[in-house]
Amino acid sequence: MKLNCDLGESFGAWKMGLDSSVMPHIDMANIACGFHAGDADVMASTLTLAKQYNVQIGAHPSYPDLQGFGRRSMNLSASELINCLHYQIAAVEGMAKVQGLTLSYVKPHGALYNDMMADETILNTVMHAIAIYPTPLKLMLLATAKAHSHQQLAKTYQLTLILEAFADRQYTDAGLLVSRNIPGSVHNKSALIAQVKQLLTTGCVTTQSGKVLPLHADSLCVHSDNEASIALIQEIKALCQTR
Repeated sequence: MKLNCDLGESFGAWKMGLDSSVMPHIDMANIACGFHAGDADVMASTLTLAKQYNVQIGAHPSYPDLQGFGRRSMNLSASELINCLHYQIAAVEGMAKVQGLTLSYVKPHGALYNDMMADETILNTVMHAIAIYPTPLKLMLLATAKAHSHQQLAKTYQLTLILEAFADRQYTDAGLLVSRNIPGSVHNKSALIAQVKQLLTTGCVTTQSGKVLPLHADSLCVHSDNEASIALIQEIKALCQTR
């Protein structure tokens, strides 16, 4: 299972994440596009790192919410959201081309990601935006109990999906992520490793209620917030390589 990580989320003198430390251990880099984090210099340096370690690159667009780190929902019209996505995707793709790199997928960030998983109207708009973008791109979204219907919807847009699971998050019975506001929604190390092993061996997770839920995931999302998380990602990578 390929590991993906949200990167390029520093801004000016403000630093977030350990991009240079995590890049050697992942397969896919979701690069911030400037609307929730990131700037031109950060984007360029993140792309340089991805090139150095031969990491696949994706655009990580959000609602235009720099102050809220893209974690606040916004009531945009369909045309506003489409233009917002195209603007951000084009920024990463253009910067990538300067370095001889090819953008291959899109993974929405934060509230936009959660909103499209909860609201099919928004999901349709996101799919439409990617489908009409001139470069063929895949869409990364959450592997849920509705994965089959999401695949069918993607086919109507001639889109390929990358279904992802989360190493460190607790799941609802529908395969959605438990809100961060609920205690236990983010796993500690032992629960995280147990969930990764369960995903790798059985293709399932155990939900908040104790239900065993099949998740057909292509990629596993990891986070690089501190040194401990880098060591944990190395451990997860080793588990993936032994399966």
